[in-house]
Amino acid sequence: MRHFIRGLLAEGVQAGEARDDVTPDELAGYCLHALAGAGALTSKAAVRRLVGVTLAGLRPQS
Repeated sequence: MRHFIRGLLAEGVQAGEARDDVTPDELAGYCLHALAGAGALTSKAAVRRLVGVTLAGLRPQS
């Protein structure tokens, strides 16, 4: 899974859609760890918030 996410993030960096100040490998680890907690959340709204926060952390800095 990490390899797959790392590849997607590398493509995102090349397209300017993902931040480039952190390596895709490090970002993949961040994503996997952040989203691993989703199974313990008690509502769909909480899962949506977690995904939103995770995606915000991947966006390029202005």
